[in-house]
Amino acid sequence: MTAKRIDGKIIAEALRARVAKEVAELAAAHGVVPGLTVVLVGDDPASQVYVRNKGKHTADAGMRSDTIRLPAETDQQTLLATIGRLNADPGVHGILVQLPLPAQLDSLAVIQAIDPDKDVDGLHPVNAGRLAQGLPGFVPCTPLGCMIMLEGEIADFSGLEAVVVGRSNLVGKPIAQLLLAKNCTVTMAHSRTRDLPAVCRRADILVAAVGKAELVRGDWIKPGAVVIDVGINRFPLPDGKSRLIGDVAYAEGVEVARAITPVPGGVGLMTVACLLANTLTAARRRLGLSG
Repeated sequence: MTAKRIDGKIIAEALRARVAKEVAELAAAHGVVPGLTVVLVGDDPASQVYVRNKGKHTADAGMRSDTIRLPAETDQQTLLATIGRLNADPGVHGILVQLPLPAQLDSLAVIQAIDPDKDVDGLHPVNAGRLAQGLPGFVPCTPLGCMIMLEGEIADFSGLEAVVVGRSNLVGKPIAQLLLAKNCTVTMAHSRTRDLPAVCRRADILVAAVGKAELVRGDWIKPGAVVIDVGINRFPLPDGKSRLIGDVAYAEGVEVARAITPVPGGVGLMTVACLLANTLTAARRRLGLSG
């Protein structure tokens, strides 16, 4: 058996197209254009690329896209004041502070300063609490993308065994909550889990989000499982360049799983598309419309 390749490019393109259509409809019906503002502190090269990418896709979807660039030496008070102004601006529906921040800044305090109803990254503790209690809020973009991919492969989640490897606030914990909401039986595995391969072999749904290159081997995967690989790891090549590989040994996993996401070309492409979807939801909720 060779697994189906879950193509993140195709799924993300379809989601962006749907968002663009609904953005146009919202503007026509209510005169409101969803607005996303990204705050970038410093000149980290990877962050610069991410922010440019977000800006392009936001504009392509017909939304207003703004980027506030602050110098690397920006202090906490200045950054918090910037967020305060964005919270008060009715034309800003979504606020995203690009992480990581320079060392002198307190990332948690910065995230907590964002209005939870504009927190389209889904990282505010209020949104984490809403997710845990099944209330409307914002889900972090990567777990949201994972669920969209899973929903394309699984008709009925009820009673399935799901194993999430990794317990980060950004991916592991939220995806576990989303799977619980789908009536899965969820196990969260991590660096202290005993006999991790045996735990993974129970999974009908296996989500690898631990940040260790090819940690999950083919013989860790239950035959017929659906595997979502969130890992993005740089593997050095002899010529000094590098290639991206996931947390799952893809060549092995594809021989066992029913469906699997590749790296690159999988979950990563969904993140920005889900950011657009969250920003549209924020604008709709601000108008009192269902999200």
